[in-house]
Amino acid sequence: MTKILAIANQKGGVGKTTTAVNLAASLAATGKRVVLADCDPQGNATSGSGINKFELQDSLAEVLLGQCATNTALLKLEKVGYGLIPANDRLTAAEMAIMGRDQREFRLRQALSPLQAHCDFILLDCPPSLSILAVNTLAAATAVIIPIQCEYYALEGLSSLTNTIDRIRQTINPDLYIAGILRTMYDPRNNLTRDVATKLQEHFKELVYDSIIPRNITLAEAPSHGLPALQYDKKARGTQAYLMLAGEVLRRGSRKPKQNNG
Repeated sequence: MTKILAIANQKGGVGKTTTAVNLAASLAATGKRVVLADCDPQGNATSGSGINKFELQDSLAEVLLGQCATNTALLKLEKVGYGLIPANDRLTAAEMAIMGRDQREFRLRQALSPLQAHCDFILLDCPPSLSILAVNTLAAATAVIIPIQCEYYALEGLSSLTNTIDRIRQTINPDLYIAGILRTMYDPRNNLTRDVATKLQEHFKELVYDSIIPRNITLAEAPSHGLPALQYDKKARGTQAYLMLAGEVLRRGSRKPKQNNG
């Protein structure tokens, strides 16, 4: 059964796209069949996968509008090992256009349906907002991975996000659950970082992944080369951290950690 993982956080700048791209590459490196869908109009997952987002002919925007088939927009990226449904700023106009259409919350779920027989994982790089596009990602997903930077304001945003996920579960996707909380941009020299990381573990317990993503120059540099960290520098600490995360994701499988919504 295909697992559809939404990489989501309503707060920007927490390593969401970095996680989507590098987890996709790391899962693909284990032999899994992976598709990454760029659901953010900024298109950073697209450019971070080596695709020029300004030259797209078909993208997620056209798929959601019914102007092209999902398989037509899907790019098979042999260099990074996964398939990509790309996006750019046309996705903003598409989002506005589907607002008045029937089944608007389920456009992405319907679009991903043809891929499920051919994928082990579909990763969704979600926009950093609670828009109809974000609702589409949560309606389509089987589970959510929440990247969170270990700082005070991130804790406040986490409570809001878990409440949003709970509302989606109660209304349009009863099977949705939180697969795990991922600590990102971790700097062990910072007292606040260590304190927040400890509080996350105390409060959310088994929901928190053991893997911790460090602040790492490779993770910062790789997108400018259009590569996941694994193809840029496989020995870097950041690369190894995402390989460890992929291992955790595979070990957890479809097991649902005990949910704690605050």
